[in-house]
Amino acid sequence: MNIETKYHGTQQINEEAVLRFDSGIPGFPEEKNFVLLPLDEGTLLVMQSVKTPEIGFIVTDPFSFFPEYDFKLSESAIEQLALKQPEDAVVYAILTVQDPFEKTTANLQAPVVINRHNNRAKQVILNDTDYNTRHPLFGQKVKG
Repeated sequence: MNIETKYHGTQQINEEAVLRFDSGIPGFPEEKNFVLLPLDEGTLLVMQSVKTPEIGFIVTDPFSFFPEYDFKLSESAIEQLALKQPEDAVVYAILTVQDPFEKTTANLQAPVVINRHNNRAKQVILNDTDYNTRHPLFGQKVKG
């Protein structure tokens, strides 16, 4: 199927690649279907709404920047995503891109967690943590 995107124009996507957020994502409850598209040759991706071309979030693997990043999912999140083991989960952090790029921040308090086997996805809000929504991507360690 073809979709219009924020950064890539018209893209053909495989429906099997669509991520399904049953409850939408915070601030965008009607946006339930997204697809991941590469943004660069590195670790940046766009989590693009299938329905709304203007909605595309820059995401990255947080462990590439914060190897010590760690959190525990609630039982309800594990059930919603139908995760059977930790290896089934893929985790992304939504970035707030700044100019210059070195000032970019990552939302470590609300990671996007995806079940790699069924493409169920959820932006999980971590409450009992020191992680924050604007953690500098460069130059600081994290503590949970």
